[in-house]
Amino acid sequence: MTRFLVATNSVHVTAAAVDYLEDRLEPGTDEVVVVGVTRPDASDRDVADAANVARARLATSTPTVEAREGTVLPELLAAVDEHDPDELIVGPNRGGAGAAGVGSTAQALLAELDRPVVVVPTPALS
Repeated sequence: MTRFLVATNSVHVTAAAVDYLEDRLEPGTDEVVVVGVTRPDASDRDVADAANVARARLATSTPTVEAREGTVLPELLAAVDEHDPDELIVGPNRGGAGAAGVGSTAQALLAELDRPVVVVPTPALS
C-alpha cells in the first residue's frame, strides 16, 4: 500500500495531481489524502472546488479530503506529520496569473521533507 498526500489550493493543481496518479494508484489498496489550505484572509471556494475535483476524479480510490485554514506551509507540514504519506504531490506555485517557476511553499517542502515530493506541472494561467 502506498499513501499519497495531495496538497492543493486549486482545481488546476488537483487535476494535474490526478493525471499524475492515474497510472500509479491501485484502487482498494493505495490511499489518497487531499489537503487544501485556505489562508485566513482568503475565500475557501478554491479549496472546496479542488476537493470536488478530487472526489469526482478519484472516486474509485475514495480519497480523504481535508480543508484547513491557516498559514499554508505549517498546515501542510502538520498534515504530513499526521498522515505520514509515502509521497507528497504539489503544484509548482500558487497558480495565479503570471505565476511561474517553483514557488516558496513547494521549495520549502522539497527542502524540509524526508520523502519524495512530486511537483506536478499545471497549465499556465494568463
